[in-house]
Amino acid sequence: MAEIDLAESSQNRLKSGASAWSHAGTKPAYQPLQDNLKVDAMIIGGGITGALIGQLLSERGLSVVIVDRQTPGLGSTGASTAMLQWETDRTLGELEHFYGFDRAVGIYRRSAASVAGLSKLIVANRIACNLLPRQSLLLTSNQEGAGDLLREVELRRRAGLPSRYLEHCDLFTEFELDRDAAILSRGSAEADPLLLTWGLLDIAVKHGARLIGASVTRLHSEGGSVSAETDGSFVIDAKTAVLATGYVMPGIEMPKLHRTTSSWALATVPQDPAALWRDQVLIWEDSHPYLYMRTTTDGRIIAGGEDDDTIDPAARDAKLAEKVMAIREKMKRLWSRADTRVATAWCGTFGETSDGLPLIGPVPSMPQVYAACGYGGNGITFSYLAAQVIGAMIGGGYRDWFDDFALDRDAAGVTRRSRVSGEPRQTALN
Repeated sequence: MAEIDLAESSQNRLKSGASAWSHAGTKPAYQPLQDNLKVDAMIIGGGITGALIGQLLSERGLSVVIVDRQTPGLGSTGASTAMLQWETDRTLGELEHFYGFDRAVGIYRRSAASVAGLSKLIVANRIACNLLPRQSLLLTSNQEGAGDLLREVELRRRAGLPSRYLEHCDLFTEFELDRDAAILSRGSAEADPLLLTWGLLDIAVKHGARLIGASVTRLHSEGGSVSAETDGSFVIDAKTAVLATGYVMPGIEMPKLHRTTSSWALATVPQDPAALWRDQVLIWEDSHPYLYMRTTTDGRIIAGGEDDDTIDPAARDAKLAEKVMAIREKMKRLWSRADTRVATAWCGTFGETSDGLPLIGPVPSMPQVYAACGYGGNGITFSYLAAQVIGAMIGGGYRDWFDDFALDRDAAGVTRRSRVSGEPRQTALN
């Protein structure tokens, strides 16, 4: 019998502060576990990843239970800034260096397809989550970085990816941003992650999924099925289980390419509409330390970055005021028209990988158990990808490219290298 001890896993105060997201939607009602259950699929975690997987499997007719020990969406998902980008934490050029051109292009195309697929899902189901299509703008602040961006665009053109290189004069003329160069890309989006999660859970419930408020303490995998002990006296038996625990370490030995770190973000007061930048594109300044910005439907600017290796929640929280001040100063330097008064600020713990790709697939040595974690800066994009991959695997399907995201994938040749201007572009708050 194979086992996972989840009693030792911890939410470890995943986030602190107050994020900008609306609580105006209908909060899903989780019920207590009052007897033993037997289902096709058990999903541990009711955030965006669990909601997407639960929606997919329940629509396919499987009996599904989604288990969470807190209000759904208020863990890692509540800290997300929901910039739905297909550009990964590693450039296409870096992934080509690690894995070769064809494999790197396949990864980027699947990421782009994930943003498109998620947007289509939201529209088809009329999920009210303030979804808006956006272009994304990757900025650099020096000439060396400008050359790197030009080479990146050339690779993307070979791959057929929708990106355009902007020299300083074009960037300033079109967007009034004073930086050496940028890449403008189509096909991204933005949303309210909390409303999106609740909408997906509502769809899952309408297709028969059960939402259970409990803490899974131990998983047993034996004889082609999985049994979950809980913090009560009842158990859940399932044909398969999915660890969708966000940035809570799920009681398994994490791969060497994974690490945990922290990030910070803020939302401003509503801006004068005339003071916002053109088309409210998603902005990422690839510098050290980096800055990203987006807007909300009520005219606020969300900005963040300042990632560091802080793991202890108390130490992370103690840095909030300092980090927010740094973000405000950089935001003002980049976009001088911004009213940088802060309405709310937050920070969070997250997981990332050295190749910038998620960890999706079977848990080694745990038959019938899957995991989805390690998302870095493409959290919701990779959550959708995880639902598609794990949904296919549960249905008996397999594609060679699934191995690109496997928990036990060989990433021995991957080392942490600077990106365009000095640091990897990684944050959980995306």
